[in-house]
Amino acid sequence: MHRYNGNIYKTALGIILLVVGFYAGFRAGENRMLERAPVLSGTEEMKPAQVDFSSFWRTWNLLQEKFVPTSTTTLATDQDKVWGAIQGLASSYKDPYTVFLPPVQAEIFQDDVRGNFEGVGMEVAMKDGALTVIAPLKDTPAYKAGIKAGDVITKIDGKNIVGFSTEQAIAMIRGKKGTPVKFEIYREGNKESLEIVVIRDTIAIPTISTKILPDGIFDIELYNFSASSPELFRRALREFIDARTDKLILDLRGNPGGYLEAAIDMASWFLPIGKPVVTEDFGKKQEPVIYRSKGYDIFNDKLRMVILIDNGSASASEILAGALREHGIAVLAGEKSFGKGSVQELVSVTGDTSLKVTVARWLTPDGTSISAQGIEPDFKVTLDKDLFKKGVDSQVQRAVNILKDNSFWQARQKVA
Repeated sequence: MHRYNGNIYKTALGIILLVVGFYAGFRAGENRMLERAPVLSGTEEMKPAQVDFSSFWRTWNLLQEKFVPTSTTTLATDQDKVWGAIQGLASSYKDPYTVFLPPVQAEIFQDDVRGNFEGVGMEVAMKDGALTVIAPLKDTPAYKAGIKAGDVITKIDGKNIVGFSTEQAIAMIRGKKGTPVKFEIYREGNKESLEIVVIRDTIAIPTISTKILPDGIFDIELYNFSASSPELFRRALREFIDARTDKLILDLRGNPGGYLEAAIDMASWFLPIGKPVVTEDFGKKQEPVIYRSKGYDIFNDKLRMVILIDNGSASASEILAGALREHGIAVLAGEKSFGKGSVQELVSVTGDTSLKVTVARWLTPDGTSISAQGIEPDFKVTLDKDLFKKGVDSQVQRAVNILKDNSFWQARQKVA
């Protein structure tokens, strides 16, 4: 490959117009979708050896015999009880991402995959046993109402949700456009809980935005890793090259992740072919799978790149940030990432129910588990909330200062 003096790219600009391939489909950084599995009847299933189910059936019969409802709540059907028992089985694995989805929750999950739903527009997950906001999506009702990454939701519409699964909580949050939902929230640094009311709306998930900052610094803000993200990212890189600057900020703050293929495709613009991007570690179940760069690799060592992360950066965001940092392409600034580094499969159990089960974990190219600790930035920068209210983003400003520090980048090149 040729290296052009004064430029940050290796090959003719045409490559950025021609190389656009990525694997579309449902294999996602947060959810790996499978074809429907065969439904097994009770006579076909493998039953565990040496397990005494007498206590289960005794409890079932005692409830049937003795339970008296204390409110007008609709009584559970026998099928509801079976779904509840399976949910309990899944929860016994003590993994917040391994859950059984009965019909209503399974439909909500499919709405997420289709990207078509009415709600408040925030990504949530269980963290340390509490329902935690990974990030509100930009310009959604949750974002406009002031919900922030790291907020812990304790009540929804006045109901304590301790012990609820993520899917159960989401079922309460979703609702018809124009209707309110009330959250009680614990926010670190606040002595008292907050009460925030959000009006539901149709959620149109944004993907990417670009701008040129003073001093010739190009800023790409990526909101998620959707199926369309690789093509939009390619266009953003074209804008970056046309801007004739060597300084790039990739803002992944509040980006909850998405398609694994999108992260690999984006990393491929910066890495030679075959370089590892992420490893899927299955433990003792099977051999690990290493996902590697496709080798678009259009930038040379004149590129200066800072990736911004925070505790709302999760999954595919952590994969991309970790890979580019460990390969010496970029430095990270901001705050520690969320630490969502596990892989789920969605398997059909019946025609209208599913099991979402954790099957692996993500490891960075150096073998670091994302789930274990998240990713620490090279430059720790806490967002100054007072300045932010005045329109000054202290984390972006720090990234700008890093990019302008000639001595830092010269020393970095010598080490490399």
